[in-house]
Amino acid sequence: MSAITYDLPRAAINAKLIGLISTGAIALGVLLSGFVIREPAPYELYMAGLIAVWSLFGLRITRAITPLVVLLVVFNIGGMISMTQMSNLMGTPLYLAVSLFLAFTAIFFAAVTETDPKLYRVIFLSWVTSAVVTSVLGILGYFGAVPGAEMFTKFGRAAGAFQDPNVFGPFLALPGIYLLYRVLTERPARMALHAVLLLVVTGGIFLSFSRGAWGLFGASAILLTGFLFLQSNSGRFRLRIAVMSMAVVTLLAAALLVALQIPGIGELFATRAQLVQDYDGARLGRFARYAIGFLLATEKPLGIGPLVFGQIYGEDTHNIWLKALMDYGWLGFASYLTLIVWTVAAGFRILLRNRPWQPYLLSAYVVFLGHIALGTVIDTDHWRHFYLLLGLIWGAIALEARHQRAFDAAN
Repeated sequence: MSAITYDLPRAAINAKLIGLISTGAIALGVLLSGFVIREPAPYELYMAGLIAVWSLFGLRITRAITPLVVLLVVFNIGGMISMTQMSNLMGTPLYLAVSLFLAFTAIFFAAVTETDPKLYRVIFLSWVTSAVVTSVLGILGYFGAVPGAEMFTKFGRAAGAFQDPNVFGPFLALPGIYLLYRVLTERPARMALHAVLLLVVTGGIFLSFSRGAWGLFGASAILLTGFLFLQSNSGRFRLRIAVMSMAVVTLLAAALLVALQIPGIGELFATRAQLVQDYDGARLGRFARYAIGFLLATEKPLGIGPLVFGQIYGEDTHNIWLKALMDYGWLGFASYLTLIVWTVAAGFRILLRNRPWQPYLLSAYVVFLGHIALGTVIDTDHWRHFYLLLGLIWGAIALEARHQRAFDAAN
């Protein structure tokens, strides 16, 4: 008896310790996703090791996330086939290795959140922390308020700890939407902190001067508010959402008006706010390249090889659908399109169900929809946070499947 009473506490302590280490490891990985000044970034190196270790000690791929695995693998096989069309491989093998690695991160986050839904809170808190820190770096860098400020700006725009402001801005969208969700739904006592953090993150989005990030955050915020209205039958809650939405819009509008009074911001804002830039509508600008690329795809079903389009026409595709056709061939395009449609449909089906993970799914889903739209004007196949979004949604899809099986078994 004494041996049993001695062993049980030790086993419980070990299990608790393993749980804390595992949770901390995932939190650190998400935190590192906001710091990509150089490549390979710490995120890649760390996550590669974490996925390898986790695979050895119990990473479970269930039937519910099998479609995610298959479609991402087929997408990358398309890239490998497309590579055979190249006369000079250059850095293509490394490029495809990164594509495959990012696919594994989506599968990893889907698997771990399915296993332990409490990880959603950890992941979101880490993402918010990373976003706030990198936003502060971007804001301070933009105003030259820290030594080496140029490290946190690119092209006269805030970039935080990113190489490109056009990735920095969209990275902040999910934390911003999650903070907005908390402002709209939480008690007033906690609302003030989230409102301050929301101002910091939206400040980073604004100073990135990324039209895509502006549109992404705005559209996601509208979708979030609309889904919250649909989810609740309470007139009181709907009134609260309406009032808080107007308060948030007023606060952000006031902050924008103040920012536009600062020398330099107003001029750059006016320039960046134009719907069509010179490089969009030029003779071989972005829109012209779209037409050229889609016609070329009809002649090259296997693709032309990753990154070759940019070498031919001087600029990358800047369209994820065209990029899929050019870099991953018809096979890659078909698998990518199937993955997007499947994710949107399966996520929408469970979006408004009352589950502990529903707030996280809702936030990730509306931002994911925004990224689909954003993909029409920019390449997103190597955005780390896009694959994290994908994994979070598929984790919820798998959790719902498990919940339904348990419900059916009980009845």
